[in-house]
Amino acid sequence: MGDGERLVADLVVERLRAWGVGRVFGYSGDGINTVLGAMRRADGQPEFVQARHEENAALMAVGHAKYAGGVGVVLSTQGPGAIHLLNGLYDAKLDSVPVVAIVGQQQRSVLGSAYQQGVDLQTLFGDATSYVQTVTAAEQAQMVLDRAFRTALATRGPCAVVLPHDVQMLPAPDPMPQEHAVIVSSAEWRRPRVRPHDADLREAAAVLNAGHKVALLVGQGARHASDEVQAVADRLGAGVTTSLLGKPYVDERLPSSAGVMGHLGTSASASVLGSCDTLLIVGSNDPWTEFYPPPGQARAVQIDLDTRNLGNRYPVEVGLPGDAAETLSALLPLLEPRRDSSWRDEVEQAVRSWRSLAEQRAALPAEPLNPELVVRELTPRLPADARVSVDVGSVVYWYARHLTLPPGVPAHLSSTLATMGSALPYGIAAKLDAPHRPLVALAGDGAMQMNGLNELVTVAARWREWSDPRFVVCVLHNGDLAEVTWEQREMEGDPRFAASQRLPSFPFAGYAELLGLRGIRVDSPAQVGPAWDAALAADRPVVLEAVVDPEVPLLPPFPAGEQKLDQMKKGLAQEGAAGERALRLLDEQARQERELG
Repeated sequence: MGDGERLVADLVVERLRAWGVGRVFGYSGDGINTVLGAMRRADGQPEFVQARHEENAALMAVGHAKYAGGVGVVLSTQGPGAIHLLNGLYDAKLDSVPVVAIVGQQQRSVLGSAYQQGVDLQTLFGDATSYVQTVTAAEQAQMVLDRAFRTALATRGPCAVVLPHDVQMLPAPDPMPQEHAVIVSSAEWRRPRVRPHDADLREAAAVLNAGHKVALLVGQGARHASDEVQAVADRLGAGVTTSLLGKPYVDERLPSSAGVMGHLGTSASASVLGSCDTLLIVGSNDPWTEFYPPPGQARAVQIDLDTRNLGNRYPVEVGLPGDAAETLSALLPLLEPRRDSSWRDEVEQAVRSWRSLAEQRAALPAEPLNPELVVRELTPRLPADARVSVDVGSVVYWYARHLTLPPGVPAHLSSTLATMGSALPYGIAAKLDAPHRPLVALAGDGAMQMNGLNELVTVAARWREWSDPRFVVCVLHNGDLAEVTWEQREMEGDPRFAASQRLPSFPFAGYAELLGLRGIRVDSPAQVGPAWDAALAADRPVVLEAVVDPEVPLLPPFPAGEQKLDQMKKGLAQEGAAGERALRLLDEQARQERELG
């Protein structure tokens, strides 16, 4: 490279800036080194964030898109580096998040020769992305990059740009020639205003006005429509349930908020959806279809920006293609206020009963500590400006049921893909985007051993840069892959398979201290509240290691949960004495559910 010569690699960095990218997550390697050199010359614009593993870098990009908005960008080398990205790209695809992966590749002259680290990246990324293209000429690079960003934003999905090493080193055309077979593109995309036709709105309003027992199911599509959701719910006297992704966008402190639906949801949500005669689905494509109203019980209206989702999970009478806030605002004047409050009274009673049950559940004695109590004790202490990341496993049940988020506190997790080890990458992305806001990550010991311990190294390396050093990682340490253990009992009628389920012991709090962070270990109920207080007042990141009971059941809400009992008991019976305590806890929870019903 001659002095001052501008390469395709420099053009790549320029396009990142043109698209407003302030941060790129990734890991280095020879296949992408020329782009990394261009980033070095760009002097931190955009910033490069080194993860401990390419999978974690991709999950950080997803987390960035979820917390910060816009496009998350991940960068990796060819071969194994590219392969490691897949988990994060599929996470983005299934949760509808815009991500762009910029991936190195061997030189064009050796493609197809079974060369070292030779992987067909077009095929590899074909299913995972909305758009994937290998750049083969300098004149193509700008167009491909622009198209990847535009497609990611338009489809809310991941895209990939593959850059052979020799292409990165080509001189960048300056200016772009105006000639045949050269496309000059721009870094331009704006969110459209999408609103249903008036006739469709009137038809939807007729369905909703005819209902006597209206329920809302609110998903992540309502992220900018919290006020509109509540206004419609109040006008219709409706009960409000949410998907797991929709939980942060509904104020669960309200008396008509029945909480998360589905296998890991609340009894109140099961009651509301099981009794309603009309269902309004707002921005949700939740797959837990057995927890929807039985087909034929409820007439349904669905609002979704992606028309592919309309009628995808439930028989819908009127599908309204549109932005949730725009559509609800247009729908509201057409809705008739409810004068009969009997359904709302029924909803509020179900919510009160569930809240009482949740409090009882968290107070059940456990050995040594009830995990439900650990998460529940965070609710009154969670700072109003916090951000929350949640991993996959039994911790999601306790988050869904026990953590009440203050309005404006975002909480994100890998919901549809449900990939373990996402809480720390998500949390780091959230903290880098807003270093002045405290971050709380909730994870199990399995997820921490999978990815989290590695990324604690990243936290230890970076926390002194943050204006608010609070980064609290709560680890539910039960020595078991508890969610899968309970799934073995519930779905297969099998006992715990210790060889696959037991986890090696690890000193999570001690490891934090080794890294120069703070570690707090708790193993009794009296310690939990003070531990949260100390963690949220600390002058550095904290690992709060809660030693909890793996035998606390993951019982779905009734009536669906009641249908699972025999299978669960069958599995526990095969465990003999080892399963007796879990069986007692399961019987107690079932008794409470029946009393609630």
